[in-house]
Formats: sequence, C-alpha cells, structure tokens
Amino acid sequence: MDIPFSGTLIPTRDSTEGQVQMLRPRVQVTDESGVRVLAARGEFVGGKETDTLREAFAEEAEKGTDRLLIDLADVTYLNSSALGVLISAHTNFSKREGKLGLCNVSDGITNIFVITKLSLVFNVYGNREEGLAALSAG
Repeated sequence: MDIPFSGTLIPTRDSTEGQVQMLRPRVQVTDESGVRVLAARGEFVGGKETDTLREAFAEEAEKGTDRLLIDLADVTYLNSSALGVLISAHTNFSKREGKLGLCNVSDGITNIFVITKLSLVFNVYGNREEGLAALSAG
C-alpha cells in the first residue's frame, strides 16, 4: 500500500548529484520477513499527512497486524499531533499484545523521544534490519 499525500512538498538533497528534490509526505506499507513495515516520509505536522498516518495505523489494526515496524528514515519532523498518533498506535498494539517498533530515527526526533520520555515506551532500533530481526523473533 502506498498512500500519497497531495500537500506540502519537502525539500531534500539527492545523494547522487547533490540536487534538491521536493518530496511529498507519504506513507508506504510493505511486508518484510513476516513483519509489516510502515515507511513514512516528510514532515508530519498535524495536517492531512498526519491523518494519512493515523489511517494507515487504523487499517493495520483492522487487519489484525501483530508486528509493525515504523521506519522514520525519511521523516524530517514530527509535531505533537504526530507523536499522539504514534502513541495511539503503540497503545493499540500493546492492548492486542502485538509488537511495534521504530527504526532509523533521526537525532532530532530521538531528542524529542528522550525529552518526552517516549524513549522508555517505544522499542527503537538503529536500522530496519535490527527492527525486523527483533520483531520477527518469537
């Protein structure tokens, strides 16, 4: 599932040529190693893009997904509304005895998690491979 968002474009550097590209916020869900992976991209500031994220989590809960890895490699900003969506998803998975983890969290977003003590709530993995290994075990 690839859910495009037709809102604000996010400037980012192309790693091959150093050119600036504009990226639309997006949520993409795939299956990897028996784990659903939700890869988010862009800034999540409480608008339609955050609603798209909320809807993706709701759809996974409705499907009965019990292992979800949220890849934040291409997320440049999360505001309090987006953090609330992540907390809600975590609560939902915990109530259903599912496993939920985050990976590829930038230093800036990690600081937010530390300050808010959410680092004590979420399982955070350095990269996708670590997250997949942890969530697919057991």
